[in-house]
Amino acid sequence: MGAAEGEAITAEGLRRLEAELEELQTTGRRAMAERIKAARELGDLKENAEYHIAKDDQAHLETKIRRLRERLRAAVVVEPDTNAAAFTFGRTAEVRDDASGATHTWTIVGPTEANVAKGKLSSESPVAKALLGRVAGDEVAVETPSGIRTYRVERLVG
Repeated sequence: MGAAEGEAITAEGLRRLEAELEELQTTGRRAMAERIKAARELGDLKENAEYHIAKDDQAHLETKIRRLRERLRAAVVVEPDTNAAAFTFGRTAEVRDDASGATHTWTIVGPTEANVAKGKLSSESPVAKALLGRVAGDEVAVETPSGIRTYRVERLVG
């Protein structure tokens, strides 16, 4: 998907973004207002480090909220085709790393929801790009920072 079409995301990823935005807009803003109020009560604002730190943190919070809103506006939910024989966006597969012999369970997701430690592989990563459209038994060679790695799609899980 190109930028003009939006940013691909799973339905689960969209729910997480919405929940994070809601949390920041409610609890996050309330907590920040309390911090600023408490810092104001410490006296002269010109030399009040706590107040200035809280105001800087407030600006960072608002920037994060603005970025989340932009991501949500650009988000396009892509439902996985669980009937397809290929490893596609939103699907999960067991993939074996030939060099280490380790088998990874990866789901190909949008870049905003990627988290390799949790098995969420960004669709924009070289490994995911090489695996997209592959079927069980296919092997791919991928250029990685540590050299060329060979991966084999063992089986589709979801």
